[in-house]
Amino acid sequence: MRGGWVYIMSNRRNGTLYTGVTADIVRRAFDHRTGCVAGFTRRYRLNRLIWFEPHDEIVMAI
Repeated sequence: MRGGWVYIMSNRRNGTLYTGVTADIVRRAFDHRTGCVAGFTRRYRLNRLIWFEPHDEIVMAI
């Protein structure tokens, strides 16, 4: 199994938070920042990566 990342995105200080899990943190942060994927993060403009943590296995990240 591949490693994974747990991350938190926000739209501003004391704003809305979104917690996610991914295998590719760079691509996923880019997706959020550009708003190319429809959904919660685009609706609330969550484009700031404020925290991330690597895990050896994606199951542990989940």
